[in-house]
Amino acid sequence: MSRVRVVDTASVDPQRFLDAVRASRDLHHPWTTAPWSRDEFAALVARTRDRDFLSFTGERIDDGSLVGVVNLSQVARGNFQSCYAGFYAFVPNQGQGLMRETVALVVDHAFTVEHLHRVEANVQPGNARSLVLVAALGLRREGFSPRYLHIDGAWRDHERWAITAEERAGAS
Repeated sequence: MSRVRVVDTASVDPQRFLDAVRASRDLHHPWTTAPWSRDEFAALVARTRDRDFLSFTGERIDDGSLVGVVNLSQVARGNFQSCYAGFYAFVPNQGQGLMRETVALVVDHAFTVEHLHRVEANVQPGNARSLVLVAALGLRREGFSPRYLHIDGAWRDHERWAITAEERAGAS
């Protein structure tokens, strides 16, 4: 039985979201930069109006607290049917497997609702929790990308992990 549900990030109260981001600042640093202001949150929501970007927020079923965010970006259709998944957790719900459940629900959505073939996640090598999460969901390590993304003022190396719909169906 799932302990979380996912909702469209656009439906989350902006102040509630920003409060969770502020409380999680130390958890996010240096791995990601989450929307920090109302304008940045509005920009995130505005991106969801594009067909190539989806954003989901996980909520605990028992108390409604925010678990974290999963974004599916650069959603490609046609022969590729692929996207990139980026995610970050919120305190105090980190370290309880809730984010793993949230990401799993979104990956399943990518395959069953969006009919994508492949989901890729790029994780910094020092981000042990995220590496454990993607491995636990059945993603396989495909390679290493030096200086891949500019995060927190620096170009960061990333490990490239991916899973296909067929692999996910076999892992479920």
